[in-house]
Amino acid sequence: MSDKSSDDVILESYIFETSQLIDQLETLILENESGNCYSEETINEIFRIMHTIKGSSAMMSYEYISKLAHSIEDLFYFLREEKSKDVDYESLSDLILKCVDFIKVELEKIKNGDKVDGSCDSIIDNNRNFLIKLKDRNSQEDVNKENVSEAKLAINVYEAVVFFEDDCEMENLRAYTVVETLREFSEEINYIPKDIMENDDTCKTIHEIGFKIFIKSHKSYDGLSEILNHTVFLKTFKLKKLEDTEQLQQSTELNQSKNVCGENTKDKSIIQDFINVKVDKLDKLMYLVEEMVIAEAMVTQNPDLRGMKLSNFEKSSRQLHKITSELQDVIMSVRMVPISIVFHKMNRIVRDMSKKLKKQVHLKLIGEDTEVDKNIIEHISDPLMHLVRNSIDHGIESVEDRKCLGKSENGAVTLEAKNEGNDIVITVKDDGSGLDKKIILEKAISNGILKKNPEEMSDQEIYNLIFIPGFSTNENVTEFSGRGVGMDVVVKNIQNVGGSVSIDSLENSGSITTMKIPRTLAIIDGMNIRVGNSYYTIPITSIKELFSVEKNNVISNMNDDEMIMVRGECYPIVRIHKLYNITTNVKNLKDGVIVMVEKDNRGLCIFADELIGQQQVVVKCLPNYIKKIRNIDGIEGCTLLGDGSISLILDVGELVNMLGE
Repeated sequence: MSDKSSDDVILESYIFETSQLIDQLETLILENESGNCYSEETINEIFRIMHTIKGSSAMMSYEYISKLAHSIEDLFYFLREEKSKDVDYESLSDLILKCVDFIKVELEKIKNGDKVDGSCDSIIDNNRNFLIKLKDRNSQEDVNKENVSEAKLAINVYEAVVFFEDDCEMENLRAYTVVETLREFSEEINYIPKDIMENDDTCKTIHEIGFKIFIKSHKSYDGLSEILNHTVFLKTFKLKKLEDTEQLQQSTELNQSKNVCGENTKDKSIIQDFINVKVDKLDKLMYLVEEMVIAEAMVTQNPDLRGMKLSNFEKSSRQLHKITSELQDVIMSVRMVPISIVFHKMNRIVRDMSKKLKKQVHLKLIGEDTEVDKNIIEHISDPLMHLVRNSIDHGIESVEDRKCLGKSENGAVTLEAKNEGNDIVITVKDDGSGLDKKIILEKAISNGILKKNPEEMSDQEIYNLIFIPGFSTNENVTEFSGRGVGMDVVVKNIQNVGGSVSIDSLENSGSITTMKIPRTLAIIDGMNIRVGNSYYTIPITSIKELFSVEKNNVISNMNDDEMIMVRGECYPIVRIHKLYNITTNVKNLKDGVIVMVEKDNRGLCIFADELIGQQQVVVKCLPNYIKKIRNIDGIEGCTLLGDGSISLILDVGELVNMLGE
């Protein structure tokens, strides 16, 4: 392996592991601070996290991250050993979260290849001052007793053999981290192989026969076992106590030539049945599956085979389709991640905003295990953040106002996710003041953005005005978004993934924003239609029914817009050839086919020349140059049909909105 590729792998591993640890740390703080107490288990876990970050950051020469982690490590070492009782846990949480924020910013710089130049001297000073205050609370007598006790502790000698997970890689660097972790608790330490930092070939040795360590320490057997047990990417280890300190040197010399793989390492086996895989590898795999779906369609729907009866070919085709579908399902399931990844990030926003705005707000999470495609997750994080901020800043009232209204002092924000067919429905609900229709209408009129007579607008249409770019009812500029500030970002992000957003409200009872998004963007079931020489695909999940037209069911309004009556309900008709200026001989409604589609309980009827049939299609984005030169309203992408033709995928939600204007 070249130096460059080795460095890249090490850096990627550092970023991934540190990011995971920081997220874990933030979750621990938020879960424990509400009880104004940190459990012993939590203190030990935070100490371990900071110790790991300190060591790995020092190894990567990120000095400030290492120093900051060290200051927190010292603090929690004292809490762990002294078990102090009079601790201001709220202030302690604030300190740790400031450290978390600093490290997050530095990690982003590292990811982007920017200079890691942040300074955290003031944060480190605050951590040290907090530790000094804790120490001052302990009497000198207790300190002296502890010193005497430590002086009387016996020195023990141990031999440990550590094995790392099979696919963890960089075993030599992980071994170095173990040594640095143990060094703090050791009077003397030796290890085999010795040249772990100088020789990358030691990775193979450690993988095959393990990493052997000899330690002289005051720590008890159980204490040392606990430290080893928290080793990152640990597969298994064995620890045994040697008889005397002389045996330390003898064992070191003896085992320099001894194969340690014969040791029984099953006593403390911690074998995990999962591995970490880079997202770009999954993306590449998904791309290949997409190409396979296209290739399958091109083979099974090849125009050269039309009219031919090939029973064996059809049987093989069905088997191919079965395998392709199963492979697609497996890959899709691997890409699925629980929405809790995003939901739990909102805990920090609620905590910080509640403190700054002096409001009491409780966050409730429902349906955290609901799974969604990894690519979708990246698009819903910002919308959720905006919605939660708006609920707290502009929705939830102050404690005094809630008392006057007869409400509970604690406001509530609820995030809920659930499956609904092939969509994921996410709602953000609060029990605040709700939206004021009168204020929204006045603002819309003053901004000149009202397109309908207010008397003809439903409540939901009025509420949805806040999604128009630049619309806001908040006159004061604050560090947080008011109701409407940034709400157009919510709509844009959700529409970019083929989703929709709506809002409803009840005065003095709160608001609820509903986002409906597809579970995946890659492959969908579609119904292909033909208009002239052009092909279009309609997502199956949006289709309500298909039928032919009867003349007496068609009516026209004052603007000559065509409508059709279906079981007493009136639906607008969209002629695709008119919408996209397509040349076709099929213009009489009786000669074509009607596809009724629906989105967010609003329907319309699409008129096409011919129904081609159902097919799994791979969604591809339209090239930017096409977007710039052509009107593409109502189109969300394109796909390749079995005969090689290009089919445009209709955006039913956008078509419904266009007809509703």
